[in-house]
Amino acid sequence: MPAIEPRAATQALCLGCCRIGDALAGVCARCGSPRLVAHPELSHLAIAHIDCDAFYASVEKRDRPPLANEPLIVGHAGGRGVVLTACYIARGFGVRSAMPMFQALQRCPQAHVIQPDMAKYKRVSDEIRGIFQTATDRIEPLSLDEAYLDLSDPQRDRVPAAEALAGIAVQVEREIGITVSVGLSCNKFLAKLASGRQKPRGFSVIGRDEARDVLAPLSVREIHGVGAVTARRMEADGLHTIGDLQAMPEAMLIARFGKFGRRLWLYANGNDDRRVIPDQPVKSISAETTFARDTAAAGELRDVASRLSTRVASQLVRKGVAGSSIVLKLKTSDFRLFTRSRRLPHRTQRADVIYQTVAGLIDRAADGRSFRLIGVGVGDIEAAAGADPADLFNFNSPVPPEP
Repeated sequence: MPAIEPRAATQALCLGCCRIGDALAGVCARCGSPRLVAHPELSHLAIAHIDCDAFYASVEKRDRPPLANEPLIVGHAGGRGVVLTACYIARGFGVRSAMPMFQALQRCPQAHVIQPDMAKYKRVSDEIRGIFQTATDRIEPLSLDEAYLDLSDPQRDRVPAAEALAGIAVQVEREIGITVSVGLSCNKFLAKLASGRQKPRGFSVIGRDEARDVLAPLSVREIHGVGAVTARRMEADGLHTIGDLQAMPEAMLIARFGKFGRRLWLYANGNDDRRVIPDQPVKSISAETTFARDTAAAGELRDVASRLSTRVASQLVRKGVAGSSIVLKLKTSDFRLFTRSRRLPHRTQRADVIYQTVAGLIDRAADGRSFRLIGVGVGDIEAAAGADPADLFNFNSPVPPEP
């Protein structure tokens, strides 16, 4: 009878003991954990994106243990409230961020709704940032709950980046009481894409050598900077997947999409030359859209402004900031651009406050001219703590219909 050869060990990152080492029969040879990540480029990648899992909801569940296994929504209750975030149980019922609260509760009527506590979320975010800083000073926060990390500094502790990131995830879970998902790659675009692949509590790797193959079957909507309008334009031209873009020469993409065509070509081929830049201050947040047909109707302008206000408010909440200057941007049919603004007595991040302010500006600006573009923005950005004190805002502007 021939001898049975022992199974060869393979190298993998253990998410239990946070070390790269031998894995045998699907478990870590050191600690026995089955949570392993194996990848041929694991020891050579150093750009990461870390995203807290359902951050606001996770913090509230941490502070309310009886709700641990209950559906939970964080957001403003009431007829015009919106969902800021929902736990994964509530998401199983179809609840999503930025969804109107009335619609979320139709899908999940048993959900517990908790008003957001931005000051608390900022404190927790700062605690998590402190854990990040044990591994690197090169941290680029995108919002309270996500950031890029660059662990390529040769002066940094020589622990491989993957081990340091696994350690961060364990430390956040033990000390903060919530979980994070980690994406590791060679650049920011791929790292952010990776972090969303195995949520929650995930650790996903996209290597340089496999990038084109990983990207090819994905929708063009997965590309950073491709919004709904650009995606529809691409799809109308037969460009549905990133592989469709990979098949096009760079010059052709530039001819079709202008300066952004160069960026599309880079992303489609797994390249991204953006550096991780620590602590870029947010000065303003805005959203805009171009009409399919020019319009002079104040009602139509207000309807679109309502949707843009919701988008801006969602970004403010995600970034943990608020602003006191509301800006309306309009471009006429002959491409003349002008802006109107109003300063509020307190900072806000609420969609209804933004909308009602903008609606008043629209009523004064809609003088019969036709417009091809409208934008809504919030300036004078600061931390959200202290924003939107109760009963401060009383407006007479019309309220838009429920979505």
